[in-house]
Amino acid sequence: MTQCATKRFNRNGCNNQVESQLSITQTPRIYVLLLRQDDPGKCTAAKLAKFRLAHPLYKLRQVPHKALVLNPYATQPVLNRDKTEAVNHGVVAVDCSWEKVQTTFAARLPGVGRRLPTLLASNPVNYAKPHKLSSLEALAASLHIMGFREKSAQLLSLFKWGPGFLTLNEQPLEAYENAADENELVKAESEFF
Repeated sequence: MTQCATKRFNRNGCNNQVESQLSITQTPRIYVLLLRQDDPGKCTAAKLAKFRLAHPLYKLRQVPHKALVLNPYATQPVLNRDKTEAVNHGVVAVDCSWEKVQTTFAARLPGVGRRLPTLLASNPVNYAKPHKLSSLEALAASLHIMGFREKSAQLLSLFKWGPGFLTLNEQPLEAYENAADENELVKAESEFF
């Protein structure tokens, strides 16, 4: 047994190796920034918070500074390699009205912005429309792409239409999850959409 395995912390950075190995088996902390712009009865993010599957945030300053923030206008896509950052700092969905999405995301958001590749919505309001995902679908897609399939399915099971999201996007999600870098993801995206 090496010294790193027996000691949790030392000056050589061995605890970083131990922590990185442990973090891969964990799932990220999920946050929802609730801007209260939609009908509360149809708000998927509020339901996630209600069932304690996501931590509610009500102000921008509450967003963890190194968390992955799902932003449709971000330049970097969500990739499988974001897994460690997600586990260490969390994933944030900004819940806002699609009518106010441009003004909401025009503001400088804290955290590390990540966009989702093209996917089809399965929610009843925007069924089969590309890019018109609910907060729930966005979180589930990001988790799936990063390799947290069980957590993704758990979130989607909260709504009767939720599992249909994985069925509707099965092939693209698998291709996005397997993409090693942004170029491969963009290539996979162009093959499906």
